Amino acid sequence: MKITFLGATKIVTGSNFLVEAAGKKFIVDCGMYQGRAQLEEQNFREFEYNPAELDFMLLTHAHIDHSGRIPKLYNEGFKGPIYAHKATCDLCSIMLPDSGHIQEMEAEWKNKKRIRKGEETKPPLYTADDAIKCMEIFVPIKYDEIIQIDENIFVRFNDAGHMLGSSIIEVWAKEEGKQTKAVFTGDIGNNDIPLLSEPTMIDSCDYLVMESTYGSRLHMRNDQKAELFLDIVSETIDNGGTVVIPSFAVGRTQEILYEINKIKENRHDEEFMRKYETLMKVPVYVDSPLAISATQIFRENTELFDEEVQEEMNRGNNPLEFPGLKFTQTADESKALNESTEPSIIISASGMCDVGRIKHHLKHNIWNPKSTILFVGYQAPGTLGYEIVNGAKKVTIFGEEFAVNARIEYIEGYSGHADQEWLMNFVYSFYSKPKHIFLVHGEEDSQEVLKNKILEETGIGVSIPEYGETYQLDDELRITNKIKLGKSELLRREVINRLEKLQNEFEDMKVMVKEDVGSSELRDEDIFRINEKIKDLERQIINVIEG
Repeated sequence: MKITFLGATKIVTGSNFLVEAAGKKFIVDCGMYQGRAQLEEQNFREFEYNPAELDFMLLTHAHIDHSGRIPKLYNEGFKGPIYAHKATCDLCSIMLPDSGHIQEMEAEWKNKKRIRKGEETKPPLYTADDAIKCMEIFVPIKYDEIIQIDENIFVRFNDAGHMLGSSIIEVWAKEEGKQTKAVFTGDIGNNDIPLLSEPTMIDSCDYLVMESTYGSRLHMRNDQKAELFLDIVSETIDNGGTVVIPSFAVGRTQEILYEINKIKENRHDEEFMRKYETLMKVPVYVDSPLAISATQIFRENTELFDEEVQEEMNRGNNPLEFPGLKFTQTADESKALNESTEPSIIISASGMCDVGRIKHHLKHNIWNPKSTILFVGYQAPGTLGYEIVNGAKKVTIFGEEFAVNARIEYIEGYSGHADQEWLMNFVYSFYSKPKHIFLVHGEEDSQEVLKNKILEETGIGVSIPEYGETYQLDDELRITNKIKLGKSELLRREVINRLEKLQNEFEDMKVMVKEDVGSSELRDEDIFRINEKIKDLERQIINVIEG
């Protein structure tokens, strides 16, 4: 068996792995690159393999960073089958056409700029119609059933607990009388996600390809995040403001609705009930046609909810419905939300604030000190959401600059990804330890921390693959090939990586300098010296920008 890593390598986007085993070629995931403009340009690159030569595809889940290039793959000759959980197929049927529509809109906008510059126009990556057509090759699968692809390859989909239909996929391949088993985690769910069951623990495997998004961090536990959510919302509403929640249309939105509905279960003291009643009095708008469709798919797949939720539903209590919940379908309904002075909660896609209706809600609220922008999911570097979460004082929305005066909050515990503790628990759960682990879908610093922890606590070998590396999985694990990037591409990647590292170092510097300057023991000449160094740094930054 060989695996070539062609996406989600030292970044949290673009998942794509080519597997060659038992005479077959197949891929696991075909995700879109999201975030920085330079990353998104990679979506237009040719695949490193011939799509027409692939025998089949395995899809871990419907999120666009795992499924978003499937229509492109289909257009370039791949005709399936794509094996995915039934709920993943259902969600892709709305998410991929929505992505195609976004591609069309972005291409139209960019082409207007190209025409003004006298440049050639470019077609979209794919259209909504392309996305609808590719659904014909999806094959729905149930959890826990072993599927025979042919006489030598078997697969099983297990609940990953990350989103509806998300899967940890086991792959068995027989070659030359020997069986090799690889496991692809996709995205492993946070262990206390509302609605969903916990991730399935796997007994054994030879090789593990595991996500590492939060490999260096621990999440807030469930009871803490619920109370923090209530505090933030009630304080904003008391202040006469609006709570804007940039949320992924699929998964996070439904979990927040559930959390709002369930928040009063464990507390009955007077102050808590006052806050809860404040929350229940305000309208909660879900402003995303995609989220509305996705919520309907959640309702149609309730057998995937955890047992407690299913019991509630059997008693007639639907966790996705409560007084004050309103769905906005049309653009006019969406615009009307920003014309109202009534305090409210607006949940709107996209979760990273780069596309969709959320940008209009930010435009009308981010300058307002009464309002709160509440983030509940991962923000990729290069996105508007990342800028806001990381302390930007001004942001540009639709070409207009806005001061960030609103209260900015981030409840990390709502993440759909396992934190370091639960990633380690997943590794510990194997009765028969993997021979080797490959860390993907994580920023490099986070991966290094997790790699060292796995090595120290389990002794299992760990690799962090580079883009284009092929690993031969046999008794002596080895790299058999590296796709060589052009000098220009390598330089671009180096510049981007350096900028990201600098951004983290700036945050550290800000904290340390503030502590030093605030100390009464610091002499005036020390403060003068620090100030001169910062002035020099400002000049260097200006030189880079002007250059």
